[in-house]
Amino acid sequence: MKVLLVEDDTALAQALGEAFVEAGLLWEHAANGEAADYLVRVEAYDAVILDLGLPDGDGTRWLAAWREDGIDLPVLVLTARERWSDKAAGFSAGADDYVTKPFETAEVLFRLRALVRRSHGHAHPILKLGELALDTHTGSVTLAGRPITLTAQESRLLAYLLHAAPRIVTRTELSEHVYDRDHEPDSNVIDVQISRLRRKLGNQRIETLRGQGYRLVALEETP
Repeated sequence: MKVLLVEDDTALAQALGEAFVEAGLLWEHAANGEAADYLVRVEAYDAVILDLGLPDGDGTRWLAAWREDGIDLPVLVLTARERWSDKAAGFSAGADDYVTKPFETAEVLFRLRALVRRSHGHAHPILKLGELALDTHTGSVTLAGRPITLTAQESRLLAYLLHAAPRIVTRTELSEHVYDRDHEPDSNVIDVQISRLRRKLGNQRIETLRGQGYRLVALEETP
């Protein structure tokens, strides 16, 4: 999962960023609405965390513009404003959820993961495909009830494939959503990591569709 954090408080942004990294998420930072607007329009994110009190205008201004232009990625609003009228303004502009400062970092993570799951059509926090299961809260992966140990990058790759299943995921999409923008992989790197996942999950569980991409499939359950 790749998240854009729009927050002008540098210390808060850094603290949240450290929590994101610890939770296995990729994140990028924009300190104002103009920078966020540019990034949202040229980069791919799974969600945006948006502060309303930005130095170059209310966050709802930017959010409303994104929605008007058809940018529908999930947006979690962060703000120190506690009045219902301010919350209503955020929702009216197109926010999907709302957290008031001060907040617990764990709550932000829970809400963020829930927004991303629902954007892919998943209501339950545990994603399942056949005997394969991913707990989106803990990041733990099991296959037929047996724990599977994955690296951080393998976990991000599997999580994206599971969220998207049974849809085909292109190499470009994986590159944009699973890898850091400053370290975008070439095709060989993606192939190598897909091969490692296959060794851990079973060769037939990840399909390669030539010229299209990859798809995670459910195999018949063992008796």
